Amino acid sequence: MPIRITNLIKNFSAGNVKTPVRTAVLNVPGFELADGDQVALVGKSGGGKSTLLNVIAGIVTADSGEVMINSTDITQLSEPARDTFRAANIGYVFQTFNLIQGLTAMENVILAMSFAGKVKNMEARAKELLSLVGLAEKLANKPRELSVGQQQRVAIARAVANEPQLILADEPTANLDEASSDLVITLLKKVCSESGRMLILVTHEREVAA
Repeated sequence: MPIRITNLIKNFSAGNVKTPVRTAVLNVPGFELADGDQVALVGKSGGGKSTLLNVIAGIVTADSGEVMINSTDITQLSEPARDTFRAANIGYVFQTFNLIQGLTAMENVILAMSFAGKVKNMEARAKELLSLVGLAEKLANKPRELSVGQQQRVAIARAVANEPQLILADEPTANLDEASSDLVITLLKKVCSESGRMLILVTHEREVAA
């Protein structure tokens, strides 16, 4: 499921309604990623890296340009169609985890699978993935009962649950200590490498990108 981005432009408006000020956030002439590729986008905050991930995921719409994922230009899809496409094809690891606080670790992973409907035995799959990231003993724990590093590992399990070919990771170590950061990045790269998934990782830390 290769990715090809062409002439992608995204602006944000500031100021008042009568005299808005348009600020260019993204201007990507071209970008390609093949199956199994892993790439890190490194740069200071505010450089548009997270916006690029959100456009690729179909969370944010571009002003112009193409984002071809396999044979689908997601810029041409309606919002409901983008949501459906993302659930089936893209896994997203957020900086702030975005776990449902009232659900257990296993329930958070199962919920993600329920949106795409690709996995038959969701409970078994959730247990398998949480064991893979070292949380076999934390299946029934809610996010508040987990360390921040453990929460991010739940987020990784959730991101790969639907067997997507593309994983997007937005500053996945920003809230972690050094030991947890190393573990999370190692896990993220491993689960992508072993299954041939594409990975786009956004970070401002060059050590993480290495």
